[in-house]
Amino acid sequence: MNLGVLTQLPPIVQAAGLLVLSNIFMTFAWYAHLKNMSDKPWWIAALVSWGIALFEYLLQVPANRIGFSELSLAQLKVMQEVITLSVFIPFAVFYMQQPIKLDYLWAGLCLVGAVYFMFRSA
Repeated sequence: MNLGVLTQLPPIVQAAGLLVLSNIFMTFAWYAHLKNMSDKPWWIAALVSWGIALFEYLLQVPANRIGFSELSLAQLKVMQEVITLSVFIPFAVFYMQQPIKLDYLWAGLCLVGAVYFMFRSA
């Protein structure tokens, strides 16, 4: 894959893409052990989670640096929260087999409001 093409994307798109990937790792690091390692001691789950979280940070740190070149800190944080919920809901429903709840919709609508207020004067 030619990484030069990726660097030609707008910084916000680069940051968002890296944050999506980062959040996938983060979500697995935080919650997958509840399904896959419930029979293991907590410290083993913690070590495995830290190993997964390393990949999260390898993506999250450059994503935030790239995003901060065009976004305010608050805008970057709101974008991160929207991405977190966007990654978490499919993870909860499909991987952890949790029921879909109407509260996911309400939380999403609250985040849409947060995005509006954070980006309206940009």
